Amino acid sequence: MEQVSWKKENDALIIAISGRIDSVNAAAVEKEIRRVLEETPSETLLLDCGALEYASSAGLRIILRLKQEIPDTRLVNVQPAVYEVLEMTGFTEMMSVEKAYRVISVEGCEVIGQGANGKVYRIDRDTILKAYHNPDSLEEIRLEREMARLAFIQGIPTAIPYDVVRLEGGGYGAVYELLNATSFAKLLASGEKKVDEMAERSVRLLKLIHSKEMKPDIMPDMRAVAINWAEFLEDYLPAELYEKLHGLVESVPTDYHMLHGDYHVKNVMLQNDEELLIDMDTLCYGHPIFELGSMFNAYKGYGATDPTNVETFLGITNEMADEFWRKSLSLYLGTQDEARLREVENKAKIIGFTRIMRRTIRRNGFDTPEGRRVIENAKNVLTELVPVTDTLLF
Repeated sequence: MEQVSWKKENDALIIAISGRIDSVNAAAVEKEIRRVLEETPSETLLLDCGALEYASSAGLRIILRLKQEIPDTRLVNVQPAVYEVLEMTGFTEMMSVEKAYRVISVEGCEVIGQGANGKVYRIDRDTILKAYHNPDSLEEIRLEREMARLAFIQGIPTAIPYDVVRLEGGGYGAVYELLNATSFAKLLASGEKKVDEMAERSVRLLKLIHSKEMKPDIMPDMRAVAINWAEFLEDYLPAELYEKLHGLVESVPTDYHMLHGDYHVKNVMLQNDEELLIDMDTLCYGHPIFELGSMFNAYKGYGATDPTNVETFLGITNEMADEFWRKSLSLYLGTQDEARLREVENKAKIIGFTRIMRRTIRRNGFDTPEGRRVIENAKNVLTELVPVTDTLLF
């Protein structure tokens, strides 16, 4: 029967179904599928729906019977029209249904943003795409879409992805409509905007984010994450230093206010004179010291042993990044008092270098000269600041 073809791949039987399945041909299609199953039994059945144009209720009943008989039955490459029917009828909740995704190449596209989990490319005038580092990132995309939606309804100006695509060469991406949006980093690097104006805009948005209180079951607790960073260093720091560091982080009270988690000039864009936040997969809640620690790393910490890292990462000069950080900190705290700014910066350094040291060790930093320099520098900063710090609060 031309509508049904099959192949065995690893331990899975893959049956491809094409055309339409309705009351006229459903019985014949099911008969052919069962013939294949008798000849090639398998505990894993993948129904490839890439060429399936339509499935009536008779077709859906075939799928349901197969699922009941072979629990590990999955639908793959499901076209949008068929997926919509499956979603409406509840099949997407009963079994694994993988939607067919259009394929996009990012080769030659401008990188306009970058975060811990992916890069953001401009595809065309109206569209940007976040390409995830993890090749199996569908759950990450779902989570980021949910985080973006939560932020949006809280009044945070952000973009919500409207499509998921496959990347040429492997992996997945999320597509956003951002008409003429330009990152703060690019506006600063081009000289189109000045540090003072963009720092003011950045801090205004940051304070809006930090004003929103979240439910603890919706997003991660940054305090718990930071405690984990500190605990990782137990074997790499002198006992007294480790105990003090751990105590400082643990004594930060639980705070349910929203944090972005990766806030810097590549993750804030300007669209029609409005600030717009992107890269929402790091959204979390906690005390703002954790946000400041992340910001310090982006502007200064990651460039502590090699200043070119900042320019490579942010696309602005090391000097501009330093100026932007200091201006942002001053605006956020509402003071130009150098002693106060230095005090809070040192608290942010403790968080930032705790993260850098852990991150570098986990990435086999001891195996390279540069990695060892980064680890030693972070350890020196913690050795200097932790003993003379009584609290991370400000």
